[in-house]
Amino acid sequence: MSTSAMKSSESTARMVSKRSPAIVKRASGPPKRSAGAAKRSPGAAKRPASLASRLATALEADIVSGRLRPGTRLDEQALARRFKASRTPVREALRQLESRGMVENRPRQGAQVMQLSLASLIEMFETMAWLEAACASLAARRHTQVDRDAIQAAHEACVSAQQALDPAAFYRANTQWHEALYAASQNRYLEQETLLLRNRLEPYRRAITFHEGLMSLSVQEHQRIAEAIFAMDEARAMSEMRGHLDTLRNDAVRTYGALLRTE
Repeated sequence: MSTSAMKSSESTARMVSKRSPAIVKRASGPPKRSAGAAKRSPGAAKRPASLASRLATALEADIVSGRLRPGTRLDEQALARRFKASRTPVREALRQLESRGMVENRPRQGAQVMQLSLASLIEMFETMAWLEAACASLAARRHTQVDRDAIQAAHEACVSAQQALDPAAFYRANTQWHEALYAASQNRYLEQETLLLRNRLEPYRRAITFHEGLMSLSVQEHQRIAEAIFAMDEARAMSEMRGHLDTLRNDAVRTYGALLRTE
């Protein structure tokens, strides 16, 4: 090795040896932050999101239950007063509901509960029919004794409510029946997606379950669907469920169409 090369190597070694303690120290752990920064950042990221999610859940319940009807304007200031919150989490809650298709923002009008066109309502019911039919088909193949008991118990509650001519009780039991069937599919993703679309349609479904004729017809259709599932007849379960959703769709379209014509 030449003299110049040896000198260069020794110089490089001395530079590395001087820097190495600092390098080891930095590698031993992340750089320290001030105590104030450590305390602020988790809370600052967590609290607004948590509050916004709670507000979104509360507003979604109001929409699904019919307390906030399609087309209702959602004023940020009024909601902030109601929930005793600032407008920032309210605004974030509305954005969450908009992403779920339950709220829409209209130019110069602001946020309001989503109001579907008649064409959109028909398309969504058609999609719902396929989703629920898939749940019924998978339930026929995969249901457990726990699922069977839950479906049967919800069906008996529907029968009792129909015989008592109690629309509110029937609505609750009907919801339990459908959700028990979704769970019986043993497909959590399908169950979740079906529930999401069901919630978007709930304000329109709710309006059509409150009369005696449809309650009686639904009870009969539920019985046929349950029998097909318990017999593990996938094709019949799917067909019966699609027929059930066609009944609901047709009644919803007639009811909502009449409402739109009167406005």
